[in-house]
Amino acid sequence: MTEDPALSADIRQSALYNEDLAPVEPRHRTWTCWNYASLWIGMAVCVPTYMLAAGLISEGMNWWQALLTVVLGNVIVLVPMALNGIPGAKYGIPFPVLIRASFGTRGAIWVGLMRALVGCGWFGIQSWIGGSAIYHLLLVVWPGLAQSVSLGDWLGLNLAQAICFFVFWALNLWVVHRGIETIKRLESWSAPFLLAMGLGLFAWAVTAAGSVDAVLGASETLRGDSTKSIGQIFWPGLTAIVGFWATLSLNIPDFTRYAQSQRAQISGQILGLPTTMTFFSFIGIFVTSATILVFGEAIWDPVALLGRFDSPLLIALSLVALTVATLTTNIAANVVAAANDIANLAPRRLSFRAGGYITGVVGILMCPWKLIADPHGYIFLWLIAYSSLLGAVAGVMLCDYFVLRKGKLNVTDLFRDGGIYPRWNSRAWLALGLSLLPVLPGFGLQTGLLDAAVIGEGWNTLYSYAWFITLALSFVLYWVFGKLGKTRAN
Repeated sequence: MTEDPALSADIRQSALYNEDLAPVEPRHRTWTCWNYASLWIGMAVCVPTYMLAAGLISEGMNWWQALLTVVLGNVIVLVPMALNGIPGAKYGIPFPVLIRASFGTRGAIWVGLMRALVGCGWFGIQSWIGGSAIYHLLLVVWPGLAQSVSLGDWLGLNLAQAICFFVFWALNLWVVHRGIETIKRLESWSAPFLLAMGLGLFAWAVTAAGSVDAVLGASETLRGDSTKSIGQIFWPGLTAIVGFWATLSLNIPDFTRYAQSQRAQISGQILGLPTTMTFFSFIGIFVTSATILVFGEAIWDPVALLGRFDSPLLIALSLVALTVATLTTNIAANVVAAANDIANLAPRRLSFRAGGYITGVVGILMCPWKLIADPHGYIFLWLIAYSSLLGAVAGVMLCDYFVLRKGKLNVTDLFRDGGIYPRWNSRAWLALGLSLLPVLPGFGLQTGLLDAAVIGEGWNTLYSYAWFITLALSFVLYWVFGKLGKTRAN
């Protein structure tokens, strides 16, 4: 990236500076409304979105209740998403630089690391999903792959599965190596194709099952036999859905720094996020309901569904579609954030590309095939647990920028130790830590570390609202601490 002439030579030699983290010059801010809408189409059209409503329906919701929960969750998370995107578009700075204002120039490194670890986990999950899709579709053509050499009980993989995983993993890193412009083009070009893929699935379901009414009627058989009330399902489900994109609500400046205008990033996100998540979640519910009528059983996994067909052309098209869908999600939603955050650990030594390569390695080491083996743990533990942490960070960020600093930053000092921003902002860390306390007992109950008979079931209820609680608490606490202490104004 071209160096910003507004930053002096001494700042460009700072330990906090590298070209990938530097403010984007106005002439390089070329992303339009369509670029942001297509970014969200590329991220939202993926296997996890297709299967997102499954957990809610299996808990006892009907199809429209599950879909309404998806809509509401995405509208809610869109608010901090658009707000946190504003400073990125205004100053051309990415997330790791923006949070130096609230958590300190050095404290921001550790906040970024927390976000990066979540990104690495998601990168591994999506890479596994992409590799698994390749493997299962190839099984239709070459069934003998299932008998390839086992790599041991602990890993739980055979050689063919591992090769497919690494092929997809390498494809992701190739895109990272090509840089942000390749990512922009990938998202823009793939969006129409991914929407057409969703419409194609819908058309197949209607044609194969007979009618829309018949399919929606069959959806009732998807409901789990649960004794839980709708409220007991709704709040944890809503929090999990918010948690689905809680990561992006923090690091959206990594993308809005390239925006032509605030209107471009805000309108593009409104157009792309809730609409695509709702559309593709509905496709998942509708097509799965159709499989009951067509195959006599519910097939939630789109890879397993495509494996039921024997047309080589259809299998080849499906392989391309699933690869593109998973690749566009993984690169934009996981790699960009983690790569920037890891580069921020040592900006003089690590570039965006180096951060992306490290993300790839850590994603493998996290054994993602084990991470998503339990659907209940994936949605109601993994998503909610990290959403509580990221909600606390978001509350501090929003209060710091919009309330205490009135939307004004000194960009030069964001790259300087000893400027107006402290190395460590103790008020931000205290607000973050205290905001997590109400949800920790619920996390202990979910993991089995604590006994409900001893501490009570009420903590589970609080845990169900984790993201909302931690965001609101950290916002208020940081505001109080800022008023009690001396806020370092710009």
